[in-house]
Amino acid sequence: MSGNNQTNIVDEIKSRCNIVDIIGRVVPLKRAGSNYKGICPFHNEKTPSFVVSETKQIFTCFGCGATGDLFEFVMRYYNLDFRGALEMLAKEYGISLEGAFSGGNKHNEELYEVNRQAARFFYRAMRERANPGYTYMKNRGISEETLNRFGIGYADDSWDSLYHYLRNQGIEDEKMIELGLVSKSGKGHFDKFRGRVIFPIQNTRGKVIGFGGRIIGDGEPKYLNSPESPVFKKKNNLYGLNLTGSDVRREDAIVLVEGYMDVVSLYQAGVRNVSASLGTALTENQVKLIKRYTKNVFLSYDADQAGQKAALRGMEILYGENCNARVLKVTEGKDPDEFVKKNGKSAFVGLMDEALPYGDFRLGYLRNGYDIDDSQQRIEYTEAAIDVLRGMKPVEADIYIKKLAAETGISEGAIRSQYSAGGSGDTYASRPPATIYEERSGEKAEADMPLVEKDLIKLMMLDASFRELPEDIREEAFRSEQGRSIYESLMAASADGAADPAKIREMLGEEAAECFADIEEMVIPAGREQEMFEDCTAKIRREMLKRREHELMIRLSMADDDIGQEEIEALMKQLIQIQKELKN
Repeated sequence: MSGNNQTNIVDEIKSRCNIVDIIGRVVPLKRAGSNYKGICPFHNEKTPSFVVSETKQIFTCFGCGATGDLFEFVMRYYNLDFRGALEMLAKEYGISLEGAFSGGNKHNEELYEVNRQAARFFYRAMRERANPGYTYMKNRGISEETLNRFGIGYADDSWDSLYHYLRNQGIEDEKMIELGLVSKSGKGHFDKFRGRVIFPIQNTRGKVIGFGGRIIGDGEPKYLNSPESPVFKKKNNLYGLNLTGSDVRREDAIVLVEGYMDVVSLYQAGVRNVSASLGTALTENQVKLIKRYTKNVFLSYDADQAGQKAALRGMEILYGENCNARVLKVTEGKDPDEFVKKNGKSAFVGLMDEALPYGDFRLGYLRNGYDIDDSQQRIEYTEAAIDVLRGMKPVEADIYIKKLAAETGISEGAIRSQYSAGGSGDTYASRPPATIYEERSGEKAEADMPLVEKDLIKLMMLDASFRELPEDIREEAFRSEQGRSIYESLMAASADGAADPAKIREMLGEEAAECFADIEEMVIPAGREQEMFEDCTAKIRREMLKRREHELMIRLSMADDDIGQEEIEALMKQLIQIQKELKN
């Protein structure tokens, strides 16, 4: 990024935007003295504790502690990174972003534009004249409002209508082919999506990165998805999260489903904190994306065998990433789409209340393969279950040891004895630590990667002992997007010890890869590694304290008569303590 140009653009946006207007669009505000008040959009509350200061151009919530400027609000509410918030506000106020982002990938931006044009073509085709796609979606009970909300379109059954449309927009054949919109044969070019309802796939910045097409009537494949491309990596994205992310954060929970129609139907029924994993098995990168919003995950996959296997794989990844994962048992209809249409939102929420946690689902799935009325199979099941327990946290394992004893009739002592004897399988202690550097609510990610983060990565590359950060700074060490991405890739690529730079590079986006290239060229003075590590951790602690001091000062400056004296005194004590720590 070009720092000076970006700073100028930020200043211009702030001079032209009024935070009261920006927030007032989505949060009903009432004047309270010199400030405005409303119900906080970031947590559930009945009594307004969300305060907006027009004079200071900041907001703060005395309920959940959220605070910041208009960029912070836009990032949190619309689930954007800093660049996305900058682009959104600049576009709205007609401010040019030229020079704001240096080193940007021009080719990728051109591919985004091609996808945007294709999405417009499909969108219009659904609405401008009668067509089977519109009829199909209406018969599935999808409203006009929902169709528009998700930008759902239609690809006619012509061989080349999209191709000719894009050609008329001046788009080169090579870009259409690269994105999987068009294929080339000896007879010329033809559209890949034909006779299908089209679901545009957008990233969390609102960019169209690909498409999913559902065939109308019989035919194979039932669903056709865009291929991997420079702008579309299935493992890194979730369908619908660009629309539902604010609901996920507000509910502090996400419902993960398998298909596009599941997302659309649940959303229309009022279950808004929903997303789908793009027809692939849930990946670690997708879980890391989810953890930016919440750690509470409900898996609602199809009730058939394939769906339950996918749920099992997903639960293993979620558990390994320290998420609180549960599985819904859809009792009527084989998928969430059918269930919610038949029974409604309240019935689906009831399923969430009864969802099975990891241990119950894991052991229940395992038990289906055994007849525990047979003595030999009961022993085999118990041994297999003990292997599962060894992969759990000790406190959880203790609970399930008791359940297993009651279920099988085998003494708790015998089960504990075999459990303690260990085994060759995966144990909780041997699991790599879950990455905890997710984007936390209320924090603005740094635009560029600070030197202290680069130093830490370099030290981690040189010596594995530096990868274990002190507990008090783990969630704060990597605040920049590039830093988080490089750290997570480093940990994933070095699970067996050595950090392989080639593997790390394969996992990184372009901007992060450029930062990593700089890090590889850095030189750490021999013999000063430990000193530098301690210096880095000290700098991070100081920045943590300074951010907390700033937040407390904002909250105190916006306190009014409606805020209790006890709360103000508590905030003052915190501030004094932090200032003492900074002084020391």
